[in-house]
Amino acid sequence: MLRIHFTSADLVRTRISSTPDPMWELALSIHLLRYRGTDPLLGGWKNRMISDLKPGGALRDQVGLLLALNPPVGYFPDFLTPPEAAAGIAPGLEAVLSTPKDRLRKEINALGDAQGSLAGNVDDVGGGATRALGELGTAISRYHETAIAPMWDRVRTAVDADRGLRARTMLDAGTEGLLNTIHPTVRFDGSVLEISEYPSNRDVHLEGRGLQLVPSYFKTPSKPVCLFDPELPPVLVYSVHHEARAAVVRSPEALAALLGRTRAAVVELLADGSTTTGLARRLDVSAAAASQHVAVLREAGLVHSLRDRNTVLHTLTPLGNAMLAGRSPTPP
Repeated sequence: MLRIHFTSADLVRTRISSTPDPMWELALSIHLLRYRGTDPLLGGWKNRMISDLKPGGALRDQVGLLLALNPPVGYFPDFLTPPEAAAGIAPGLEAVLSTPKDRLRKEINALGDAQGSLAGNVDDVGGGATRALGELGTAISRYHETAIAPMWDRVRTAVDADRGLRARTMLDAGTEGLLNTIHPTVRFDGSVLEISEYPSNRDVHLEGRGLQLVPSYFKTPSKPVCLFDPELPPVLVYSVHHEARAAVVRSPEALAALLGRTRAAVVELLADGSTTTGLARRLDVSAAAASQHVAVLREAGLVHSLRDRNTVLHTLTPLGNAMLAGRSPTPP
């Protein structure tokens, strides 16, 4: 069992990542390829990737080192999922390749202890060998280009929808309610979060650092995971809600056909809330145009707006969240 210990300061600092993390998606997608069950929504992707990664193929040769660093079960190195990746794949890759040599050695040794043996090029990564790190950089870039980038719109849509659902839960039930609905194996009593049947029996003390919740599209439906090293910034990575996965089922053109492309984009951007100015910037339109689109959606019951002095914050109503997630709204 994993136990994560909270202080009052940690509860205040618990938050949900605002964007998908490409390095976590990359690592967890590799695990998903070895997972026996297949989510119907990912069946086509999985079949394509398994075909592309057949032994002896060009892609398999290019990404073999990355696959070796991500075994199907158990420990995989923390340095593969750096916090810098929250800003995108480029800073994430740079952080991986600039990992200090002593940390590389420590984590590769831990992988060897868990697996029983290491391939030569994997051990070379532990030594910080220039050639091995260059090979790893190429492997990450090629795998991301082939497996993750083509799916990124789906990933982002699902994570945005999950954030909207979790935000609603937090407004209704607070942090305790949010944490208790992350996964069936999770129990939070207000001070300790427990994950049953976790691969290792250990305690993580947040000590005021807070907890970063990271929703993942490629995470299997199994229990959430965290970094192995308790000294690293604490994260808990969980699979997006099944209703958030449903948000990618509809045709990408369906919502646009109903609302128009710009207003469909407004609905998607308001999944995690936005001011008029922020919305205008992300849509690359004037503030007046953004305000007009929001007004139409507000009249339709899809958006709620709240003024705070000179700022207006717009969020989706339950009906707006239901439309985005492709489900029927809960009756009042």
